[in-house]
Amino acid sequence: MTKIIMLLLLCIAAIQVIRPLGWPGLKKRADAWKLVAGTVALTFAMLVLTALFQGL
Repeated sequence: MTKIIMLLLLCIAAIQVIRPLGWPGLKKRADAWKLVAGTVALTFAMLVLTALFQGL
């Protein structure tokens, strides 16, 4: 699940670099870093949650 979400968000970031999406906060091509940072944060959060609940 983590890999699918990461791949989806990175594809959206690649599209943002080619042609800006125009979403709030994503008006310029240079705003693709926000999507990449979100992807990294989401992946890290999912890994931490997986590690916490793995012992239960």
